[in-house]
Amino acid sequence: MGLEIERRFLVADKGWRKRAGKGARIRQGYIAIGDFASVRVRIKGKSKATLTIKSRTSELRRSEFEYVIPCRDTTALQALCLGSIIEKVRYRVRHLHLTWEIDVFEGRNAGLVIAEVELRHEKQSLQLPEWLGREITSDDRYSNTSLAVRPYCSW
Repeated sequence: MGLEIERRFLVADKGWRKRAGKGARIRQGYIAIGDFASVRVRIKGKSKATLTIKSRTSELRRSEFEYVIPCRDTTALQALCLGSIIEKVRYRVRHLHLTWEIDVFEGRNAGLVIAEVELRHEKQSLQLPEWLGREITSDDRYSNTSLAVRPYCSW
């Protein structure tokens, strides 16, 4: 079992782009969405597909179980997903000693840009990059599960 501890922020400006590498296209959908757990199917690029089960154990911490699946299964499973498919390009940006993942959403969530960083523990201090905006870790509207059901374009 994996454990994910992360904080999430809106991105205020494009200052991160000068440090970003090549982005990876992601298409993901949710087969199940519950108050305490979700089941996600994702294809990253053209060749990496995963099935992921996440459960929330605290505000910042989630249990995460991720399994590689055949890419051809992803297309069939995404047809079973609730709401809409999340489309985004993910960039990785180093800032000081941490790697930030910047998601630039497309499709029904176009215009939304979110940065997240994984932490070693919940009390880990952060020096925030200047291109970050407001923290949204606790705002469930910005979770990918919520965006699948209620896309950004409908706000």
